[in-house]
Amino acid sequence: MQRSSQHVSSQLAAADIAAPSGGERHQFTLETGEAAARLDRMLAARCTDLSRTRLKALILDGRVTVNAAPVRDPAYHVGVGDTITIDVPPAVPAEPAGENIPLDIVYEDDDIIVLNKPKGLVVHPAAGHETGTLVNALIAHCGASLSGIGGVKRPGIVHRLDKDTTGLMVVAKNDRAHQSLSAQFADHGRTGEMRRGYLAFVWGAPDRPRGTIDQPIDRHPFAREKMAVRTTGRFAVTHWETQQSFAGRDGKPVASLLACQLETGRTHQIRVHLAHLGHPLLGDDVYGSGFKTKARQLPDEARNTLAALGRQALHAYLLVLEHPATGEIMQWQTGLPEDLLLLEAALGSTD
Repeated sequence: MQRSSQHVSSQLAAADIAAPSGGERHQFTLETGEAAARLDRMLAARCTDLSRTRLKALILDGRVTVNAAPVRDPAYHVGVGDTITIDVPPAVPAEPAGENIPLDIVYEDDDIIVLNKPKGLVVHPAAGHETGTLVNALIAHCGASLSGIGGVKRPGIVHRLDKDTTGLMVVAKNDRAHQSLSAQFADHGRTGEMRRGYLAFVWGAPDRPRGTIDQPIDRHPFAREKMAVRTTGRFAVTHWETQQSFAGRDGKPVASLLACQLETGRTHQIRVHLAHLGHPLLGDDVYGSGFKTKARQLPDEARNTLAALGRQALHAYLLVLEHPATGEIMQWQTGLPEDLLLLEAALGSTD
């Protein structure tokens, strides 16, 4: 695209004013001393409240002008004296609709929500779960405080817990928070402070007190609803440490409680890795079906409690992250839910 020859002679300060559409308008002129740069990169540096994906979409949609001329090429170069205007339309109504579903909110501010997810709650609408999800609940809970993420009034889901896994989740309420949290979860503490901790009740007792599982994960070659350790899979690392062991009828350890921390966030990662280690989760019918007969080794109360559990015995108890707006390192912990407390008590301890 040829550069427009029209320039604004006066130096305009960056300004945010109402756009004709009822959304927001960001306008600024590049000052002397600013190097020429691609339009998309310059906007990303200037407009930190909008994600790169959102800015690219605005450019392609013709909502960005340079010297009053629409520019639809993200690679277009801008330089000193160019006046750039971005018209951000108001976020469209959320899809799906909000639903009045109770939430256990641990922390909330203008940017994020941290909640304690119960068992049985699906995170995102999908086939078979179009309603009654966490997203439906968050849309209703946030109401007008939910700003547009990618142009839609919806919560920013940056990580998920399986339907029947309980525990801590963080959700973004705006584009800026979504961008920051997504980067932190992608990094998973390798260079930052992000940490996620889980408590897992597993069959058997590992032969050492702690260890690391470094095995790639991919779709199961035959059962497509499952994941599996495969050499062709994506890099995945889980660290674990034994917290407690539980005796069976013969007095020997039949189950253990492990604390796990993720270095990556693959689908079903803990469930797949612990099954690969030979210690699948109690109650996991997908990855631990071959261990069902071990229930005979449990004391009667523990066997009955496990049968009533109806889910994998996994709980996200720890979450540490950098607040996307303030940079503060924040930490939350939550104890075991009632059903896992009952399981722990019924199992008893050999320690």
